[in-house]
Amino acid sequence: MASSVRFHPCFLVASILSYYVIGLLATAHNVPQAQLTLHKDQHLMKASIGTPPVDIYGTPDTGSNLVWTQCLPCDACFKQVHPMFDSKKSSTYHEISCQSEECRILLDEATCSPQNICNYKTGYATGLSKGVWAKEKVTISSTSGQAVSFDIAFGCAHNTSGFLYEGHATGTIGLGAGPSSFVSQIGSKRFSYCLVPYGTDPSITSKISFGNGSEVVGDGVVSTPYVGGDQYYLTLEGISVGDTYVPFNTSGKVSKGNICMDSGSPPLTLPPDFYDRLVVEVKKQISIDPIKNDTLLGTRLCYRTEITNENGPILTVHFEGGNVELKPIQTFNRPVKEYEYYCFAITNIANTKLDFMDGAGVYGSNVQANFLIGYDLETKMVSFKPTDCTKL
Repeated sequence: MASSVRFHPCFLVASILSYYVIGLLATAHNVPQAQLTLHKDQHLMKASIGTPPVDIYGTPDTGSNLVWTQCLPCDACFKQVHPMFDSKKSSTYHEISCQSEECRILLDEATCSPQNICNYKTGYATGLSKGVWAKEKVTISSTSGQAVSFDIAFGCAHNTSGFLYEGHATGTIGLGAGPSSFVSQIGSKRFSYCLVPYGTDPSITSKISFGNGSEVVGDGVVSTPYVGGDQYYLTLEGISVGDTYVPFNTSGKVSKGNICMDSGSPPLTLPPDFYDRLVVEVKKQISIDPIKNDTLLGTRLCYRTEITNENGPILTVHFEGGNVELKPIQTFNRPVKEYEYYCFAITNIANTKLDFMDGAGVYGSNVQANFLIGYDLETKMVSFKPTDCTKL
């Protein structure tokens, strides 16, 4: 297969391949579940891999599909505090041949070694991951407390150049809708998660759940359809700042699937024209003077006073079929702890490494915080339910 790098998040080509799933989900009375934590601006999902099991902490990423973790030996790799997985010490680790179905699901992310071993190479906006594509046992918890295991294909990464991960992260757990994602490989047609807000103490955990019993239901649920093959593209019609409506396009017309759900990227990023019009309205509704001419902040909208429900506006995100209300805790944060700066957490996509998105936005983890968010791959719907994720 030709070597190629496919960049993430959120614009993978839809796959029409089918895939045989070995792992079987538990019943609704015992829902597979994993712990989520926040370290700096990285949400991490805890699982274990191999026999004997080794804990891994991957970014739960709805904007990509592959599951990978750093493995020994690891040459150009980011530093991690947890022990690195050593495939030679696992009795359940198996390399995959280039002709296998598990290798074919990688499409153009697969390469073949001279030994006929399937390798992978995948690119992200912030780095590159490459190594051996292999089969292994992955274990998570469940609502009953019992361990639930699945046999999945994953990337045993020996090179992760460019990543800014540090500390607790060991890799990425792709939650996209493609055949190589964790969701697809365990046979789940639905999943849900609750992300704690930016700045939450790392000792406070939340959950991600898979399969029957993970549905988001009850009072206050808002649902919107998604389009796309491997990712979840929603249709954003506009955002209200207080009572003032700012449309996505000044023409009033929007394309279906103009913003991607991406739990692996922190900010909500918007196309330049929409962002500029939104910032103008936000400034109007905050009576405090913003910081000006600060070389550290550049063009970001920041204040020296914390923006709260008392002095900051509520933003209402208008998706097709429903509205999601964002409070200042989700739209403002303190990016540098050493400084008393409180900045608008929504950014101009032209000022990020995601400016290849061809006019689409990215609905990142900051604005997903404090919502129980459910994905239904059968009905192709994403649901939001306001929830204090620190209390789960």
